[in-house]
Amino acid sequence: MHMQENLSWDLFKSYLAVVKEKTLSGAAKSLGIAQPTVGRHIDTLEQELKVSLFTRSQTGFIPTEAGLRLLPYAESIASNATALVREVSEYSDAIEGTVRVTASEVISVEVLPAIFSRLQSTHPGLKIEMVASNQAKNLLDREADIAVRMFKPTQQSLVIRKVGEIEFGWHAHKDYLKRQGVPKTEGELKDHSLIGFDQETDFVRSFKAKIGNIERSDLSLRTDNDLVQLAAIRSGFGIGVCQIKLAQRDSNLVRVLPKQIQPKLTTWVTMHENLKSTARYRAVFAELVKGLSEYLE
Repeated sequence: MHMQENLSWDLFKSYLAVVKEKTLSGAAKSLGIAQPTVGRHIDTLEQELKVSLFTRSQTGFIPTEAGLRLLPYAESIASNATALVREVSEYSDAIEGTVRVTASEVISVEVLPAIFSRLQSTHPGLKIEMVASNQAKNLLDREADIAVRMFKPTQQSLVIRKVGEIEFGWHAHKDYLKRQGVPKTEGELKDHSLIGFDQETDFVRSFKAKIGNIERSDLSLRTDNDLVQLAAIRSGFGIGVCQIKLAQRDSNLVRVLPKQIQPKLTTWVTMHENLKSTARYRAVFAELVKGLSEYLE
């Protein structure tokens, strides 16, 4: 008998879901379809391919050797289907579909959710993928569609918009300062429990000079995760550097040495120029520029 060559993509979707979830019920739930439908898809695929793809047991569905050999091909079909939908949707004028945004951890957690909330209420068909990372993602390779940067992008083929300057300063919880006193000079900072970096990167070296030339050995809490630093400042552990706009939201936080130490980082929103003709990218880009500008005012 001749094998079917035009197998439905739905059969492979069900197969991939069963491999991942290990049960028909789990696969059905993840796909949003009925369990008997998933079972029928697996039976049909096995009949057409003339192999058993799974061993059925009380613990669930375990892929056979043939089932495992099918896996990379089914994953390739899934990947191509996703890419096809994404490619075609680039030409849509509707503000719907997926936009992938990257920003620093602190901006991603503390600032962007409110902006995304406004976008979602205005454009419910919009889906956001958020990459919260202090590593610069490559927009030209489409690791992200839109980026919020604290340095001016130098790559060609990018649309960039300056949204303002983020000012930083040393801050501490008022309870900590009540216990330990308030440093009056940069030199007195080193007598306190300081919160800061662990690994000394090029960025840290350049920033260090702007905040009083603090060395790693001066720090009582060392971490490269900015969210941990912020949480430690808020908890009263000691004195650390954070965005003054964030600190101003919390009446418990007090800025230390405001006249002596005022480092600023210019903030940019950027995307690949090929995306500016698509409505959803334009909408997210514009809302990020607007929301970040308001945050910085």
